[in-house]
Parts: sequence; structure tokens; C-alpha cells
Amino acid sequence: MHGHVNGFLHDLPSHPNVELVGISEPDAALRKKYMEQTKLSESVFFADESAMLKAVKPQAILIYTAPADHRKAIEIAAPLHIAAMVEKPLATTVPDAEAIAKLSAQFNVPVLTNYATTWFPANTAVYEALNKGTVGELRKIVAYDGHRGPKEIGVGPEFLDWLTDPVKNGGGAIVDFGCYGIDLTTWLMHGEMPESVTAVTQHMKPEIYTKVDDDSTIILKYPHAQAVIMGSWNWPIDRRDLAVYGSKGFASAIKTDGLRVHLISEKQEQVEKAAPLAAPEDNSLDYLTAVLTHKMEPKGDLTALDTNVKVVRILAAALESARTGRTVMLAPAKH
Repeated sequence: MHGHVNGFLHDLPSHPNVELVGISEPDAALRKKYMEQTKLSESVFFADESAMLKAVKPQAILIYTAPADHRKAIEIAAPLHIAAMVEKPLATTVPDAEAIAKLSAQFNVPVLTNYATTWFPANTAVYEALNKGTVGELRKIVAYDGHRGPKEIGVGPEFLDWLTDPVKNGGGAIVDFGCYGIDLTTWLMHGEMPESVTAVTQHMKPEIYTKVDDDSTIILKYPHAQAVIMGSWNWPIDRRDLAVYGSKGFASAIKTDGLRVHLISEKQEQVEKAAPLAAPEDNSLDYLTAVLTHKMEPKGDLTALDTNVKVVRILAAALESARTGRTVMLAPAKH
């Protein structure tokens, strides 16, 4: 069970258009734990996903499993024409991402990927500063994401178990937090794929994280720009920072809703609060509802399947680069 499910269960009561009809969890002890925590009826809990879907017939499932298991969950749901929203990243391998995209197309069901950073007004403000030409032609994107480490911040044992498993999670900090910056970069670049990917990972705390990296830097090279993505379990404080640098200046996000802009033409930087995101694009559940009711068409945005298949391709190249110590060249996109 993904630790982010706690946030979902906490926020659920504030979404009157969303009804929780079933929870599938094969671990009996974990089911009991969530029954006690949530005070939900025992009838809501199932040991098997397939049995749950046939019994309650939901419109969509939210997948809070290890990323390596996303494909299996969607293989069960998609033929029943049930949409899915997975916690980031979409998948751990390119074959799994491509298989998920094929299922989505075959059964005409949406598959979305949820990142906390999608719903930060600050990131949209940075995107708009770039798109409107405020900072000029893009030169560099810098993304910092992470925290002190999953064990250090006290994540639950069932979450920590797969988060530090190189197969179930696909890697350590490079996957857990590198995917955020890759997703944001792909969005800022309007879906353009980089020419090359170079990545370095390190084990700063091998006594804690014995099987996976805990620090990563990924460099994405584009014809006229570069992205530097730093995902780490070694930041002294929580990081969710994004900045774009252009020919006229730079714009950077300050936490969730602050914006800092400094242009060559101005002596001082401007700091302001980013405009709130408009519903239903301000949170994951309302966005999912809008997609299910055909009010939103996810394409090219931070949650969209086309974006996130690219994210997995870039992440796979980063993992290969870190493993081999070499830059990975990516084939030009087919038109």
C-alpha cells in the first residue's frame, strides 16, 4: 500500500462528487489496520482486486501499489472499462508503460498519473511565465525534489519495503523523486523528447538504503535548452522547487503557491502569490471526475498518459545512464 493513500482518505470527505465503494488490499493485517484507522465498514474491503471490481463496479480505480504493479492492476480494470489514476510514476519500465497505453486505447479508458506537484499553483505560474514569453527563450530548467529520506521521515513499513526495492520501485530516489522533474520538464517542453539523458546516482547512506540509490542528478539535453533534475533522499528540508531560466530572466516557484521573477530589464526581483488554479484543475479527484464526465480531455498535461509514457522512457534512459556511466542518446520522435 502506497503511503499517499492516507492523504487521499483524508481529503475524500471534501469531494462530494466522489464516493469510495471499495478498497482492495491482499494483506489481511494491512486491511485490518485501515479498517481501524478509517472506521469504514468491513464490507468496503476486499482481498482481491478482481472480486472488488465485479462486486462494486466503480467508474475508476485509484492505484496505490508499488509502481511495478500498476500494469497488473490496469490489466484487470481496463477490460471492464474502468478508468485508472495511478500514483506517480506511471510504470517502472518502458514495456509496462507501452502496455498500459495499449490497454487504454484498446478499451477506450483514461489512465492518469497523479503527482502532488501537478496541483501547485506556483508550477502553473512558472509555466505561464515561460509560455507568455516573460522570461524570453528557454535556456534551462532546474527541478529539485525530495526530502531527508523515507525512513527518516517515518513512512510506514509496508511503504518503505517496496520503496527501497529496486524491482518494485524501479530504483531509489532517482525514480521516487526524479520522475517529478521529468514530468514537469516534459510539460514545459510541450512534449518534446530530449536528445540525450545523462544521470548520476549515489549511495550517501548505504547503511540505510542498501539496495537502491538515495541521491540522483539527471541532465536532459534539448537542441536549445537543458534540464537539470535533482531527486534526492538527502535534502535537509522538503524540496518541491522548479525554476526556468530564459534569455530575458528567470521565474521560480516558491513552495506551492509563490512565484519569484527577475528580469534583466528590472533592478529588483518580483515576488508574488500565484493565482489559485481553477476548478477542476486544482486537485486530483475533481480532475478525475471531469475526465470521467468528458469535461476534460487529458492530453499533453502533467497527468496525461502521453506525457507519462514519455516520462517513463526518459526515466528508463536515466537509469541506464546511471548504471553504465554513459550518456544515453534517444531516438528522434516519430511523427
